[in-house]
Amino acid sequence: MQTHAAKRVEIIIEAPMESRLTEALEKSGVTGFTVLPVLGGSGRSGRWTREGQVGRAGMVAVICLIRPDRLDALLQSAFAVVERHIGVVSVTDAQVLRAERF
Repeated sequence: MQTHAAKRVEIIIEAPMESRLTEALEKSGVTGFTVLPVLGGSGRSGRWTREGQVGRAGMVAVICLIRPDRLDALLQSAFAVVERHIGVVSVTDAQVLRAERF
């Protein structure tokens, strides 16, 4: 089966910023993404957990697969949101089936 080159972008950001980030991604041409809750982790401030937090506190992971030629627009839009908040952006190479969906 034939696969096609893509980029997987994963953005970990504070949960209250989720809608602002996903709106920015859509404006940059991203046609699909997945949002997952982040239950805990460790970073520069040490270990943390979502347990005991109230409301939308915590972090989410926003993951999308895109064509490589759309990467720069996505990163510019994401950085405009992430630069002022806690967050991590990672980009990895991926292979996808049905490239027309991306």
